[in-house]
Amino acid sequence: MRSALVVLVAAIVLFFTATAHAHAVGLSRGAYVVEDGKVVLDLTFARADVIALVPTLDTNQDGVITQKDLERARPELAKAILGGLAVTADGAACAAHLEAVSLTEQDGLALRGHYDCPKGARNVHFALSLLDDLGAGHRHLVHAVGSSTVDEVCFHGHGEFDVPAPGAERADASAAPVERSAPSWTQFLWMGVEHILTGYDHLVFLLGLILVGGRLRGIVAVITAFTIAHSISLALATLGVWAPSPRIVEPAIALSIAYVGVENFFVPSAEGRWRITFPFGLIHGFGFAGALREIGLPRAQIPQALVLFNLGVETGQLAVLALILPLIYRLRRFEWFRGRGVRVLSAGIVVAGLVWFVSRVWV
Repeated sequence: MRSALVVLVAAIVLFFTATAHAHAVGLSRGAYVVEDGKVVLDLTFARADVIALVPTLDTNQDGVITQKDLERARPELAKAILGGLAVTADGAACAAHLEAVSLTEQDGLALRGHYDCPKGARNVHFALSLLDDLGAGHRHLVHAVGSSTVDEVCFHGHGEFDVPAPGAERADASAAPVERSAPSWTQFLWMGVEHILTGYDHLVFLLGLILVGGRLRGIVAVITAFTIAHSISLALATLGVWAPSPRIVEPAIALSIAYVGVENFFVPSAEGRWRITFPFGLIHGFGFAGALREIGLPRAQIPQALVLFNLGVETGQLAVLALILPLIYRLRRFEWFRGRGVRVLSAGIVVAGLVWFVSRVWV
């Protein structure tokens, strides 16, 4: 029974290994300008999300997209992205036109287009069915300008919004004035929670750190060091101060996991482990930053988004630790777990880290 429990937990760790890849961004941005008879839009996605929408974009499946690939796949991009973003003006469909598509820094992809709409329309309606193909956790940040400004966060099942066209208020003087909507900043908080809960590599890393047990003070020091460190690197990367390439960060995160698993065979407890956790936390923070950096948020929005996203990450992390830590302490009362159980789980963590490393180096 005891061995079966250990094997079950190890299997869960390996399952996470098989299902997790480099950090999914799950975030895109759209700037929409509604004019009389025309809608102009600028969209920014992470390249991995665009590949999910247009698999033929990455012909050799190496995860690398060039400008030549974009030009070759313009029809497919227009169909998948603009075709998945329906625009209607007073119920009449607007015709989509792709103007330009280009690569941005930090693995992003920018698309510019416009829609021709009937003139004199009072309301423009947007429906983003493409979000249904990007997963339930994807968030699309909307900033739209018409006769008023609309800031919205769209996601699966909530991909529609309306923008009053210029002159709409003048056309109906008796209508109530349209109020400017406030940005849904709480969405950044939830994005942070989702990012850590679906960031299986980070969770496996945390499990490896606390698996060997120790006094509560030592565990708190480890968690605090990790939190401070990844908050620093997250800020540096998101604010554009400095950030290493994801092709370096992602394999490094995987190696940090493998290292912790190996170290578990030689350390009796987590006491003093904060010294190695701090530099590893810096690496993991750069991984977190990808969720905000790749879509190129306007600089004025970055500080608030950064704080709330980081708070979300910490909230999710503490929630996971609140569930796992008592279980670890309870299991460590048994000699079989302190010996065989910790070794088997640590071996699983080493395997997980090495599998992630190989997959990320060769992607």
